[in-house]
Amino acid sequence: MKIDGQCHCGNIRFEAEVDPEQVRICHCTDCQNSTGSAYRVNVPAAKGTFKLSGGQVKQYVKTTAESGKKRVQGFCPECGTPIYSSPDHGTEVVGLRVGAIRQRAELVPKLQQWMRSAQGWTQDLRALPQVLKQR
Repeated sequence: MKIDGQCHCGNIRFEAEVDPEQVRICHCTDCQNSTGSAYRVNVPAAKGTFKLSGGQVKQYVKTTAESGKKRVQGFCPECGTPIYSSPDHGTEVVGLRVGAIRQRAELVPKLQQWMRSAQGWTQDLRALPQVLKQR
């Protein structure tokens, strides 16, 4: 599936090919911390299809909490929107942040991982009162 997306401010734009069957929710503590939320939704870009345009992505290297592996995190230096992570300093293989993808409604998660770190309340939100738009 061909996708495109951008950061919150529009400075960074990207496109890639993804497999919708590979969308995952990650509940690890690193993802909780870096999103400021309870989990992150990711999809890998098919090798060699990820292309950036617009401004320059800022990167930093994070050593993952449990495995000790290093991962490059790419984000917009203007608005801070996370765009991807990669196991190396290139952008050959990237895990894209589904929230920054325009076609995100079509990218339904197929797997949840790092469940031992999951916040219990994330598993059933249906009972919460719902408001259709901002009050």
